[in-house]
Amino acid sequence: MCFELVLFDLDGTLIETAPEIADAVNDTLRELALPEVELSRVRDWIGHGTGELLVQALAHVGQRSADALRLAPEFAAAKQCFDGHYRQRCGTRSHLYPQVREVLNALRQAGLKLALVTNKEQRYTRTVLDAHQLAPLFDRVISGDSFPLKKPDPVGVLSCLEQFAVLPGRALFVGDSCIDVATARAAGVTVWALPYGYNMGKPIQDCGPDRVIEDFSALMALTTGRQKNLQTV
Repeated sequence: MCFELVLFDLDGTLIETAPEIADAVNDTLRELALPEVELSRVRDWIGHGTGELLVQALAHVGQRSADALRLAPEFAAAKQCFDGHYRQRCGTRSHLYPQVREVLNALRQAGLKLALVTNKEQRYTRTVLDAHQLAPLFDRVISGDSFPLKKPDPVGVLSCLEQFAVLPGRALFVGDSCIDVATARAAGVTVWALPYGYNMGKPIQDCGPDRVIEDFSALMALTTGRQKNLQTV
């Protein structure tokens, strides 16, 4: 466990965001005179960014195909509507998972580089991080629109490896979904997964991470290993 860089997903890994995302989705559906959706469904749609989440919601309530909705001329207006509602909802009903802040602080104090790699668009990522005072804890933040491609493409992870001059074998990705596992595999880095997040309704074990950790406290072991290594230098 001699890692130098730890990369994290955001939604479902660091922060429980589903309630406020569901609020914004239902705000949008009400404005469009469409039926609302349950929180459980929204949880299963999280992972590919808010644009795709909105596609799934509209397809579900309108009984249309997702492909048709992406090409529909009215989708742009629906996205603009959602954007306004989600900007208002960001940070209002989300919360950190247990021990997230404590562990991130401990990892930084142990000398590890920390990066965030999320598919959430930058404008929302910043708002959520600021709402929970997490932004200063990361050395790099990569959002879903930071590059032309997003997870599971490994471009964000590879960019962090290059920036911090860290070999793939010295990096760890911590996430909650098959998307995160696939991203880490494509970048050649170790991946640990949490079981409580958003994995489209599937058990995280089925995604084949290197390790499933029950909660954030398991990451404290990284600080112990790091401190021992520093003491032997």
